[in-house]
Amino acid sequence: MSLHEIETHSAAETRRVAEHLALLLKPGDVITLEGDLGAGKTAFAQGIATGLGVKRNVNSPTYTIIKEYEGELPFYHMDVYRLEDSDEDIGFEEYFHGEGISVVEWAHFIEEFLPVERLDIKLTLMDEHTRRLEFFPKGLHYESITAEIIG
Repeated sequence: MSLHEIETHSAAETRRVAEHLALLLKPGDVITLEGDLGAGKTAFAQGIATGLGVKRNVNSPTYTIIKEYEGELPFYHMDVYRLEDSDEDIGFEEYFHGEGISVVEWAHFIEEFLPVERLDIKLTLMDEHTRRLEFFPKGLHYESITAEIIG
């Protein structure tokens, strides 16, 4: 295992890691989630939402691209898969530098719009129940968050 990785053994455990992460976030933080279909990206986003006090059901915003939720901080859940091969800027700057937390699934499709400082997380499906979560912090704030999560 690398220095910045965790294995989870259920969707609930993946969500708990994300809930813990949510407690360490501050306005304007950006988390990116990469991984194949079924790797747990939406479960992770749901955990962050729970940790932020979002009461509404959180599901993948595949067809709307961005869903906004109210919690202790605004929560912006983005699925930018449909923007592959597009250079369309749908106001990312306002989200990434706003008062909320942005979670971006399939973020590599909008790499040019992402802030330099962010926390990239790669989720890998190891078997039916096991996920490997790899954390790639970019910036001191995200390095300290990662250290807190990994323990």
